[in-house]
Amino acid sequence: MAEPVAASHEAPAAVRHAEEVMGTVFSFDVRGGEPGAVRAALDEAVAGLHRVNEVFSTYREDSQVSRLARGEIDVGDCDPEVAEVLELAAEAERVSDGWFSPRYRGRLDPTGIVKGWAAERAARAIAAAGASGVSVNGGGDVQLLGTPEPHRPWRVGVSDPLRPGGLAAVVSAAGVSELAVATSGTAERGAHIVDPRTGRSAVTDLVAVTVVAPRLTWADCWATAAFAMGSRQGLRWLESLPDVEALLITAGDEVRCTGGLAARLG
Repeated sequence: MAEPVAASHEAPAAVRHAEEVMGTVFSFDVRGGEPGAVRAALDEAVAGLHRVNEVFSTYREDSQVSRLARGEIDVGDCDPEVAEVLELAAEAERVSDGWFSPRYRGRLDPTGIVKGWAAERAARAIAAAGASGVSVNGGGDVQLLGTPEPHRPWRVGVSDPLRPGGLAAVVSAAGVSELAVATSGTAERGAHIVDPRTGRSAVTDLVAVTVVAPRLTWADCWATAAFAMGSRQGLRWLESLPDVEALLITAGDEVRCTGGLAARLG
């Protein structure tokens, strides 16, 4: 779970909004830009999240993904976003050697990539409308673009899964124009991460994996895959990925980090 840390002062006027959708809460913090254009972009981004839910929800019998899984329609019959997400999911499956999968017990279920992809897409749409800083937090996974105020970066607190209310780290976006922070673990939702090889809850020594990367689409996938792998294999694999840093916490309260994570803390 990650939460933006408030900036101190001199911040441009902020437009903030929280929306319950996709079974979680999406929180927006938007800075700068022409107010009317930014507000319109935010409203459209929120509407877009609801459209994503209608198309991709596996809990809706009439969603395109549910119908696709039942074989009632083909990908070509779906909105273009379905093909886009399935292509991204296939790439995540390839890069993770199958530890991330858009299937659950043999049935199509791209849930593991949709939330991060949707939050990133929303953030980029708002930034394109002229906002100088955008933070979109989808259920604890955050996409950051720009800065919240001149010369001050976004900062994101990473919750400590073994110490409720405490922080395991604070991630800084200093020196970069885009940064994402995604956490997979047992603290908030229990054993929700599935080992795609067995179709059952992942058996792992980890309680949380936080991944820091430029794009939330990938950070979310990599955190999920590494959690299922376990601490040793997960850390080795994350170290092999370009522009990716990570913090792994085991059930025994051991903290393992990728070599470059320290440069992103502050």
